[in-house]
Amino acid sequence: MFDFLDIYPWLLPIVIFFGRIFDVSLGTLRIIFVSKGEKYIAPVIGFVEVFIWVVIISQILMRANDLVSYLSYAAGYASGNYIGILLEQRIAYGIVLCRIYTKENGNELISLLQKMKHGATLIHGTGSVDKVDIIETVIGRKEMKSIEKALTDFDPNIFYVVEDVRTKQNGIFAKRKNILRRWRPGK
Repeated sequence: MFDFLDIYPWLLPIVIFFGRIFDVSLGTLRIIFVSKGEKYIAPVIGFVEVFIWVVIISQILMRANDLVSYLSYAAGYASGNYIGILLEQRIAYGIVLCRIYTKENGNELISLLQKMKHGATLIHGTGSVDKVDIIETVIGRKEMKSIEKALTDFDPNIFYVVEDVRTKQNGIFAKRKNILRRWRPGK
């Protein structure tokens, strides 16, 4: 399969480096999908991940006998972790609970979130210094950037925490954009 490496042995560290980037990045994504309960996506990613790993390891055991190959293996692993994190942030898969604490009027923030097509719950509380309004909303991770901007525009001193949520049921959620709408006008 990799007979060209016998002719061009200088390519081995490059193949090892990029192979590790792919397999470690896929490993990061697989872990995310496993934690979200995606029982159909995670095994497919795991299959590809392990296949790449076996191919790379076999090449190392057959041909690699120098420090450059070993360093490229380690560098590919480190780079794969970094790229895997970037991919995870880019796809922003899943849903989150955003818990917001503000000294401003919470009802106004609820109205703002409703205009953005997000349901929210208001709780009145007492903070360490003063009374606060606590607003909770469940949103898709991809929507978090627009929510963050709206929150800081509403109250520059706002405090919020974001937690991962595995499932949601029965609530007011923004409609998802359906990929089929592009090809099915009128639907």
